Amino acid sequence: MSAAAVEHPCDGEPESLLETANWLMEQHPGYRVEIIGGVVTVAPPPDGPHARALTKLMRPFIAAGLDDGETEVLQGIGLWLPGGPEDYAIPDLSIVDADLDEHVIENNCYDPAVFRLVLEVTSSNYNNDLRNKVTAYAEAKIPVYVIVNRKHGRVHVLTEPLADGYASHQVYAPGQQVTLPASIGAEVTLDVADLLKTGQRRK
Repeated sequence: MSAAAVEHPCDGEPESLLETANWLMEQHPGYRVEIIGGVVTVAPPPDGPHARALTKLMRPFIAAGLDDGETEVLQGIGLWLPGGPEDYAIPDLSIVDADLDEHVIENNCYDPAVFRLVLEVTSSNYNNDLRNKVTAYAEAKIPVYVIVNRKHGRVHVLTEPLADGYASHQVYAPGQQVTLPASIGAEVTLDVADLLKTGQRRK
């Protein structure tokens, strides 16, 4: 999704970033508002190909049994980030522990410890997913970060989080298969060409 930094003028006492973010969500229903690195960003609703790619992605996770038992497959839930006092992100797709509801931190966002995988499907502001969120998710110690990079026709799999990024960054091209780490709870293989085709506009 495309995103832009937003400044919200206010009277009297300065608003907190969370207050600004929540105000923006109220004013723009359906938009995604996040705070990453102390910067509020607003992204418009996703396009059809973005949504289709997410639907396609959910199927192998669900078929592998990751939506029953110890884990769940969820779209658009808040992830509280340690990078700033009010930072949070809303990944496109997440694999989380089934006891998620017991780990709310603030503002309907959840403890990063319950996230086994986060996934983003890029739109026009792809650099946010490829740069800012790499650092943010690594700081949060998210074990697996997957990026479906529609801009460059690649799928990225990042593992082994460090303080400022991931130690392992594998890039896959069309014609290749991606087998995700078993640490997510099951063996899941993704077809790169199929995913990227689904994420393009139909002619």
